[in-house]
Parts: sequence; C-alpha cells; structure tokens
Amino acid sequence: MNEIICPNCKKAFKVDEAGFADILKQVRDHQFEEELNNRLALAEKEKESAVELAKANTKNSLQEELAKKDKEITELKANSKSELIEKLAEKDSILAELKSKIENFETVKELAVSKATKEIEKQRDTLENDIKTKELEKQNIKNSLEQKYSAELKTKEDIIKYKDDEIARFKDMKLKLSTKMLGESLEQHCEIEFNKLRATAFQKAYFEKDNDSSGGTKGDFIYRETDDAGNEIISIMFEMKNENDETSTKKRNEDFFAKLDKDRQAKNCEYAVLVSLLEAENEFYNNGIVDVSHRFEKMYVVRPQFFIPIITLLRNAAMNSLKYKQELNLMRNQNLDITNFEEKIDAFRKGFAYNYDLASRKFKTAIDEIDKTISHLHIPANVCQLNRSICASVNAHKF
Repeated sequence: MNEIICPNCKKAFKVDEAGFADILKQVRDHQFEEELNNRLALAEKEKESAVELAKANTKNSLQEELAKKDKEITELKANSKSELIEKLAEKDSILAELKSKIENFETVKELAVSKATKEIEKQRDTLENDIKTKELEKQNIKNSLEQKYSAELKTKEDIIKYKDDEIARFKDMKLKLSTKMLGESLEQHCEIEFNKLRATAFQKAYFEKDNDSSGGTKGDFIYRETDDAGNEIISIMFEMKNENDETSTKKRNEDFFAKLDKDRQAKNCEYAVLVSLLEAENEFYNNGIVDVSHRFEKMYVVRPQFFIPIITLLRNAAMNSLKYKQELNLMRNQNLDITNFEEKIDAFRKGFAYNYDLASRKFKTAIDEIDKTISHLHIPANVCQLNRSICASVNAHKF
C-alpha cells in the first residue's frame, strides 16, 4: 500500500497499487498535455514567422525577376521588331505564292476532273452501247433457243404422242389376238416395214423367214447382204417376241438370249437382234437400242420402232469394214486357188503313177507273152532283144 498526503488538508491516506498508478497517470497526462500545448503554440508562432519571412523573400525575388524580364522583353522588342517585319513580309510572300499555287491547282483539278468525267462518260456510253448490244444478242439467242426448243418440244411431243398411240394400238391389238397371232403380227409388222424400204434402201439384201430347223431350233428372220463379188457385208439373225397382257406367265427378254445366240451361230450370222414387246414397263428396254453384248456376243434388244434403225446402224458400221473383208476374201481365194492347184497336181501325179504302174505291168505281161510266142514261132534272137530294149526304155521314163 502507498501513503499519500493531501496538499490541501495535509491528511495522509493510503491507496493500493492500482489506484496509485491511476493517480500518477492523471498527473503525468495533465503535464504532458500542457507541455504539448505550449510547444504547439510556439511551433505555430515560428511557422507564421517563417511564412511571413518566406513571403517577403519571395515577393522581393519576384519583383527582381519581373524587373529583369521586363528589361529583357524591352530589349527583345527592340531587337525583334525588324526581324518580325521581315518574317511577316516573308510569310506574306509565301502566302501569296501558296494562294497562287492553290488557284493553279484548282484550275488543274477542274481540268483533270473535266477530262476524267468526259472519259468516264465515254466509257459509260460505250458500256451502255455494249449492254444494249448484248441485250439484243441475248434476246436474239433467247428467241432462237425458244424457237429451237419449241420445235424440239413439239417434235418430242409428237414422238410421245406417236409412242402413246403405238402403245394404245398395240394394247388394243393384244386384246384382240391370241398368243400365237400376237407373235405372227409382230413378224408381219417387221416384214412389212422392211418391204417398204426394200426397193430403195435394201435392193441387194436378203430378208426371209428362217425355215431351217435341222439344228433343233430356228430363228424368225435372217438378214444377209453381200457386195457384187459375193463378199458378205452383214448378216443378222432376228427373233420377234410379243406377249399378251392377259398372259399369266410373263416372259423376260433374257429368257430368249441363249436360244437366239445358238440360232445365230447355227446359221452363221454375225449379229443377233431380239425385236421385243416383252417387259413393256422396263425403262432399260424402252430407252432405245440396248446392247447386251456383255451377255452374248454381238446381240441387241430393240422395240419394234427401232427395227429399221438397228439394221441401218449395223449395216453402216459393216460398210466401213467391207474393204478389209474384200481384201481378206481375195487373199483367201488366192490361197484357195493355189491349194486347189497343188491338190490337182498331186491327184494327177498319183493317178498317172497308178495308171503307169498298171500299164507297165500289163505291158510287161504283154512283152513276156510276145517272147513266149516268138520262142514258140522260132523268131530270131535279135527280134527278142529289140523287144526287151523297148520295155527297158519305157521303164526308164517312169515318174
């Protein structure tokens, strides 16, 4: 415990450590605050004095600096007045020159713009003329194409109408005919179509029914054509197939390929053509002439309307190779003549040898008989010797 005497009543009292520390702190804080306030007041006064001094010093310095600058400005004005006048005059001259150049530039620009405008207008007029020409050409081409395609369209429409009429006609015909008559009618149709052109286009052609069934089967028609020397130009075996729509068992074109190829080879024809109305809805056979040579050599399938065209196409193709056929046949004929000549010579040689041997044997027998007769008749020996000499001479000429 600490004992403390009050300064007013002079009494002593005791306080603990905490209380004493608190009283001590209060005393110290009060003293510190007074001391701090005093020092702050003193520092404020010093600051104000320093500021006043600095202001005074700054003011004096500024006044001196202003006076110096005024003096320099006065000197500069005096020295630069003449230079400024010269520079202003120079600037005026430059401005006048620039103004003149600008005016000239404007003139040149106007001329260039005018020239460029005229050139562009000329190009524009040329392009407009070209466009008009192109438009006219386009219109002419359009009109020409329209006319062309209109004609082609009309032709196609006519062909379609013809096909439709043919289909309708064939359907109507099928309804009226038996199965046998259907086939016979197609054959008659092809024969009539051929005979229409026989006198003009096929004067030297052979086109007749195949009636030879010695090989077990036969085709319908055979077409053959030869040149004046007998060289075959072309040969075609034709088979015609039709079918009634009411028939329950429908046949296919390929069902007849093997038989047609066999008939072609049996009759030694170069080409085989099946003229068919089978598979009427099959677009593969409805598009025109169908080449089935991948199945059987030199075989084609056509609808009846292509019967004459297929003959013409194959015939024209064969005419291109006729020259080579003629040369080949000529060489074959020459070789055949030589072979026949050699065979005739050989036959003559064999025949002559046989006849000679026969005659020689008979001649020898005759000589022997003559010798016997001479010996019996007692003819002189020199006659017998002559007889033997004749025989020896004949034997010397034996082939």
